[in-house]
Amino acid sequence: MPDTSNRKPESRRPQGGSHRFDDRGARAKNSSREGRPARPAGENRGFSGGRPQGDRPRGDRPQGNRSFGDRPHSDRPRSDRPARSTPARRPDAVSPARAAAFKAIQDVLYNEAYTAMAVDRQLSQTNMTGLDRALCTALTYGTLENLLAIDHILSFYMEDLNTVEPRVKCILRMAVCQKRYMDKIPDNAIADEAVRLTRSIGLEDLTGFVNGVVRSYLRGDRQVTWPEDPLERLALENSMPLWLAKKLAEHYGEDTAKAMLTYRPSHRGMVLRPNMTQLTDEQFKQLLEKKVWEVTPGRVPHAWYASGVMQLSRDRDYLAGAFSVQGEASMVCAALTQVRSGMQVLDCCAAPGGKTAYMAEMMQGTGRVYALDVHQHRVALLEAAVRRLKLDNVRPQLYDATRYKEDWEERFDVCLLDAPCTGLGEWHEKPDIRYGITEESLASLMETQKTLMDNCAKYVKRGGALVYATCSILPEENEAQLRAFLERHPDYALEPLPEDIAALYPNARRECGLQLLPGPDGDEGFFMARLRRQR
Repeated sequence: MPDTSNRKPESRRPQGGSHRFDDRGARAKNSSREGRPARPAGENRGFSGGRPQGDRPRGDRPQGNRSFGDRPHSDRPRSDRPARSTPARRPDAVSPARAAAFKAIQDVLYNEAYTAMAVDRQLSQTNMTGLDRALCTALTYGTLENLLAIDHILSFYMEDLNTVEPRVKCILRMAVCQKRYMDKIPDNAIADEAVRLTRSIGLEDLTGFVNGVVRSYLRGDRQVTWPEDPLERLALENSMPLWLAKKLAEHYGEDTAKAMLTYRPSHRGMVLRPNMTQLTDEQFKQLLEKKVWEVTPGRVPHAWYASGVMQLSRDRDYLAGAFSVQGEASMVCAALTQVRSGMQVLDCCAAPGGKTAYMAEMMQGTGRVYALDVHQHRVALLEAAVRRLKLDNVRPQLYDATRYKEDWEERFDVCLLDAPCTGLGEWHEKPDIRYGITEESLASLMETQKTLMDNCAKYVKRGGALVYATCSILPEENEAQLRAFLERHPDYALEPLPEDIAALYPNARRECGLQLLPGPDGDEGFFMARLRRQR
């Protein structure tokens, strides 16, 4: 589950709340983000310390740049071409959307694939209509987001779900998801498609079993009961492991925990931002107006929410490095570094390169950004991003940052540590992530975070800054980790948030850094803090 190197899978998610479908596919809701104040298009919304908005197009930048948001949340490449229509299918043929969703769910549950990447893989390999693509996406996310609740329901319709053939179990879960979490799919369509899908994977002998279980559930033959304890019921209904739900309730209070657990994002698109060495905000707005995508200004400077984007990897402007996909919280995190021209910067856990690129762009090709990762394939992602964005001041390196490097002592003006973490702040984007977290894995991650922080503390020059961040909402990884660091390193002090960043999240928690919560503060949970080395 968590990547103990540098985490940050990327992707931006398909719709997760109440989905409306007819039995031909999906009729995706097109909702602009509620609660986000619209900004005048083209307004210069740069952060203090960012690059002046010049007119000269220049370099290129990598995907998922969190510079004010680093991960290509949905760095899933798409193009502005509408999906091609598919020929009418035979009456006995399997729904292509359900077949693709089935494969994506299998990939996530049994091959440790990231949800968004598994969905993208299926969408890129099939020639589905827009409605079928939307149904595939929503069915995959809906099933994985509600896995524990779905299994609880199924437990009333069979003796032991764990003894069921894994592929059949997946088909049954998808059937419950369509009935319980999606609207306007007729019961007959749900049952018939489940049987067809079972037959299509060579399990003819189990079609009767599948048909019986699904139709019994559709008729409501059994009374499903839920725990009487309010917190236990809240956890189970929202498919959050109970020990994690208790931890959130203890730290944030039950009302806030409920707001987080019941929140479903209204937008499953992606966040785009311009390459600041090539385009001003106004120029990027004009570029977006030429696309067939639906775009609206984001909450943070330079960000735009985009939906209807398909095959981004084939988009000419994307390939030319004109823009990147990057989550807003990641962008804020990179902006918190307040890098300036000529600085020496270390990004310790950099792949896939969102924040790296954002900082390099703010420095306008000057200085150096050393971008580390412990895995070669992730370093390759960094290198590809640097080439696409033409960022000559970035130096990707294969290195395990838990190993102290003596010749880096007091070498850097700024060190950014977006540490390996549980990633629990991104469970809407990566719905399967919560099922693999254990108390043992949390303790191991915390020890890794501690080692990384202690190493980075020695790399910062006197008077320099260390920015610590995670995409987690667990206090052990955030405030508690930071307080323990300050006790070990009295030469460091916590700095207040810059006013422009604080203004973006007026209600966010900031007892010890900035803690964003999914739901109350937007779609992502994220923690970040800026520390100054005083001596």
